[in-house]
Amino acid sequence: MGKTHFETVIIGSGFGGLCMGIKLKEAGREDFVIVEKAEEVGGTWRENTYPGAECDIASALYSYSFAPNPAWDFKWAKQKQIHEYQRGIARDYGLYDHLKFGRTVISASFADGVWTTTFRDGEVLTSRFLVSAIGQLHIPKTPEIEGAENFEGASFHSAQWDNDFETAGKNIGVIGNAASAIQLIPELAEVADKLTVYHRTPNWIIPKKDRPYSKLEKWLGKKIPALGKLYRFSLFAQGEYFVWRIIQGKPLARKFGEVWVKSGLKKHIKDPELRAKMLPDYPMGARRILLSDKIYPAFARENVEVVTKGLDRFTKDGLVTKDGTERQHDLVVYATGFHTNPFLKEIDVRGEGGVSLKDHWAEGAQAYMGTMTDGFPNLFILYGPNTNTGHTSIIYKLENQIGYVVKLIEKTAGVIAVKPEAESEFSAEMQRRLKDLAWSKVDASWYKVGDKVPNNWPGSALEFKRRFKTPDWEAYEITE
Repeated sequence: MGKTHFETVIIGSGFGGLCMGIKLKEAGREDFVIVEKAEEVGGTWRENTYPGAECDIASALYSYSFAPNPAWDFKWAKQKQIHEYQRGIARDYGLYDHLKFGRTVISASFADGVWTTTFRDGEVLTSRFLVSAIGQLHIPKTPEIEGAENFEGASFHSAQWDNDFETAGKNIGVIGNAASAIQLIPELAEVADKLTVYHRTPNWIIPKKDRPYSKLEKWLGKKIPALGKLYRFSLFAQGEYFVWRIIQGKPLARKFGEVWVKSGLKKHIKDPELRAKMLPDYPMGARRILLSDKIYPAFARENVEVVTKGLDRFTKDGLVTKDGTERQHDLVVYATGFHTNPFLKEIDVRGEGGVSLKDHWAEGAQAYMGTMTDGFPNLFILYGPNTNTGHTSIIYKLENQIGYVVKLIEKTAGVIAVKPEAESEFSAEMQRRLKDLAWSKVDASWYKVGDKVPNNWPGSALEFKRRFKTPDWEAYEITE
């Protein structure tokens, strides 16, 4: 049966889980296991194989600072190469020896200083510490549309892409127009006979200016690491000193961003009616700022139709919009995003006294430093509440948060718990500051639950790094 008790159990093998394993090894704490529901590492970069899948953070920044990759092929890395990077990291740092694949967690409960983690097949592991490295964007969100069961064509979510389906020459409908949609729509437009985009709320879309790296650039990055560090910082600075200022609502930055977006619209879309459909009526930064060089040219293609009327129902042949128009499709793609709240949605997590995490977070998730929540000792949540970013690499934040978690573990010979007043004060600070930012200026987005913004950090990336450098031990109770 093998070993069943560990000091630490880590759930998930995406960027967070892999980094957590590496940092535990560096701290000399080898008694850990990473459990993964799939058969390979990678998280979102294993799952999302749709056409055009790539990162919307420049690849030199979307990688570990301690493991730069001078071999990136493009400024904005494609899904396949990102996944190759993750597998290489797992191999090079000896993490496969700590990985258990095909392990779907259904529940985790805490009692007497021990976490008991139960899997779908009935296997049970126990540990002192439990680390959630599940992330915020991994459970596909598919809207319920009347008559979907009657549709005789193919349909699937972008995160569950059927790579055996031949898209060439087909009549395709895409529901959605956000981060995943703007990557797959141009690819489908190239091969489809007809592509219909059921366009919901428009987005602010900045040009990526993507390009392949030259052999000389790769050689310099490999031979002169300092150049790679300087380039990485320049990418960080663009987000920290430009995009972050847009989210803050700084007039000059926002105006510059809006002009940049409108110039791209005017350049590629000549139809003024279509151009108007593409332009948001909410402040830039209130929803995720997107990046693409290809989406506006794709919308302007003759074989692409952009439909802004709401969807009414499926028929056996296609989709009907609210105005009664029916359009036939061989394939319907749901590019409709992910469930983002509550965190740990698919796992029944119970803390002290059997309290359910879902009940504890009924009014929206919160956690002290986005990491620990009252009543759930020795549970650490990576990429937890109020740690998300709208302007920089989440890997940068994960590295800082994981360094913080390792310090908590090293300090704890028994049980560590966050004090309820510390969590309450921190959560109140987060929501108070978030009210002044662009994310609070729209009625609904994936960042929000009612009037609360449980996902995002209200400050700069540099502030995040500073506050996660050293724990405030007064916020915790540690018992032997």
